[in-house]
Amino acid sequence: MGDGEVLHCQITADLSMLRRRIEAFAAAAGLAAERLDDLVLAVNEAADNVLEHGAGSGRIVARADSSSVWVEIIDPAGTLSEGHLYRHGDGLPPAALRGYGLWMMRRLCDRVVLDHPDGHARLRLYMRYQPSTPSVPPRSRKAES
Repeated sequence: MGDGEVLHCQITADLSMLRRRIEAFAAAAGLAAERLDDLVLAVNEAADNVLEHGAGSGRIVARADSSSVWVEIIDPAGTLSEGHLYRHGDGLPPAALRGYGLWMMRRLCDRVVLDHPDGHARLRLYMRYQPSTPSVPPRSRKAES
């Protein structure tokens, strides 16, 4: 897949189809393993929010370049605000049974940007092919005892 590749799809109740299309697009662009899974999960959460809290339909535009994949989730309702996006700050997850979607997106993706072109809410999820810093391997159970 070369620079400038773009995927367009509608947000409908068929989130499994949306996940398959995003996964295939991002994998063909070069995203792999856990980073690919994280992006698919984040896009699913964003699309589900559009269905449940937004206009009930919307669209996805995904782009790939030489270093990353951007996925735009566009909600015609335009009701998502910075206050929603950062309601729980950078700390612990919300103390609730629901409401983890935006919190998760911010932790799974390298960057999350919200704007409102033409009155629509546009949430942009950005994932580099490689993490910007090497991850620290988890401690073994033996080291904890």
